[in-house]
Amino acid sequence: MELRDEIDAFGIVKVPEAAYYGAQTQRAVDNFPVSGLRMPLELIQGLALIKKCAAIVNQNLGLLPVELSDAIARSAQEVFDGKFSDQFVVDVFQTGSGTSTNMNMNEVLASRSNEILTGKKGGKSPVHPNDHVNLGQSSNDVIPSALHIATLVQITDTLIPAMTKLGQFLKMKANEFKNIRKIGRTHLQDAVPITLGDEFSGYAGQIERNLNRLRSLETRLGELALGGTAVGTGINTHPKFSGKVIDLIAAETSLPFWETTNHFQAQAAQDTAVETSGVLRTIAVSFSKIANDIRWLASGPRCGIGEITIPALQPGSSIMPGKVNPVIPESVLQVAMQVIGNDTAVMLGGQAGTFELNVALPVIAFNLLQSVRLLSKTAVLLAEKCVHGITANHEKCAAYIEKSLALATALVPHIGYDRAAAIAKKAHETGKTVKALAIEEKVLPEDTLNNLFN
Repeated sequence: MELRDEIDAFGIVKVPEAAYYGAQTQRAVDNFPVSGLRMPLELIQGLALIKKCAAIVNQNLGLLPVELSDAIARSAQEVFDGKFSDQFVVDVFQTGSGTSTNMNMNEVLASRSNEILTGKKGGKSPVHPNDHVNLGQSSNDVIPSALHIATLVQITDTLIPAMTKLGQFLKMKANEFKNIRKIGRTHLQDAVPITLGDEFSGYAGQIERNLNRLRSLETRLGELALGGTAVGTGINTHPKFSGKVIDLIAAETSLPFWETTNHFQAQAAQDTAVETSGVLRTIAVSFSKIANDIRWLASGPRCGIGEITIPALQPGSSIMPGKVNPVIPESVLQVAMQVIGNDTAVMLGGQAGTFELNVALPVIAFNLLQSVRLLSKTAVLLAEKCVHGITANHEKCAAYIEKSLALATALVPHIGYDRAAAIAKKAHETGKTVKALAIEEKVLPEDTLNNLFN
């Protein structure tokens, strides 16, 4: 590999000749060969958007020459559009402020801007990564802001639409199955009858309430730390800089972003990230409930519950011919496990606020954005590849109701709890149905019993 010399405050660093990044990025690559995991693309896009808007505002404020501003803004837009993604090479497990990722961005944009202006990438002239690309900013306010931007954009553009689709499909099934009576179950034991539609309406209700939880996050995620710079005081930034940059970001994303009213909390704590992760964890728990119920209801096909049939997508066994497994629900359950684990990492990261800065921003960003991505994809898969194709097994639903001992509950208002319990016990011992035994023992007129059990 051909190398070039780059210089920073620590001296000369060898950097790959083809790289757009410079010395500080290379030092981070050398210092953090930890996981091979890179910062999420969504965060890189959020960071690029900030740099683009900052360059435009700095030019409008008379702080940056127009040709430099235009080059930086163009470079940032290219990064936002997905170019140069291979240039963001710093490991997730880096300095806790995310400074290395911020400098990775600054160096790539400076180098690309210089290529636009001079035909040569690399170096620090005429565009300098700190003096020009990072003008009016600090990693300490930029990285938390990029995290909020990326998270709110992804929740709005991907997770909410995906969950809305899942909710719609569940509501369709609730309506389709509204007249199919089946046995209810509590404690994994037979309970009183419900309809299959009732059961699916419960799943749809979970999704609806989780969508409300997600939408309520907008008022906190829209609050940006930008303008606090190093410790929240706004040192070395123009007093109008942050407000104007945030206005541009809001216009670009069509989302309500605004400057925080307290920069010290916005940089020292990551409470909103912790709250958001908690909502994502709640969604994961809901997905677990729905996926588990679906796979149990579809268990069998001959020796399980079998009240519904889910789409057969692939052979289920390398040894048992004809076996088909509930692969989508199982995938959903594993995603839920990952998201719940991610929430623990975010929670612990939230505890890493010390004095004026949280020092676990990269790991918070990685886990939070991964959770949004996983839940978004999983909601669509569950909707399209499973829920959409579910069919009801009417005969099994009816047969289970007929055999259930819990039907004795309907007798309680007429003959009392103890006598109804005796009927249920005798039905269990004899193998007869509760209805047949009640008719046989003439506990009520037959017409009354027929009405009760129908």
